Amino acid sequence: MLKLIVLIVGLLIIGFILWWFFGSHRATTVTAATQGQTQNIDIAVNGGYSPENIVLKQGIPATLSFVRQDASSCLDHVVFADFGINQELPRHQKEVIHIDTSKPGNFQWACGMDMFHGNLTIK
Repeated sequence: MLKLIVLIVGLLIIGFILWWFFGSHRATTVTAATQGQTQNIDIAVNGGYSPENIVLKQGIPATLSFVRQDASSCLDHVVFADFGINQELPRHQKEVIHIDTSKPGNFQWACGMDMFHGNLTIK
């Protein structure tokens, strides 16, 4: 009986791990709000990025404000390779990143270890 319980618990743990890493998770998409002559988005960093997908209007200056809650060292930097940005994200502090919106396209960002990702669309 004990072996059966251990087997069931083990299978449940394996199932949870598979779901956590490989299951589909809903990605949120947000279009930036324009305030005056600037587009602004707040991004929470806690076990990933929320929102993960951001849409900006081309030609309007944009700022992304990251606030990191997560203690993981993986999320202590955010990298926008296409823009040459590698910004440290101290915990519980707002870090503002200015994005050049002069060129349309899809651009990726990631944590410093390239494990968590986001997508930036300029159109």
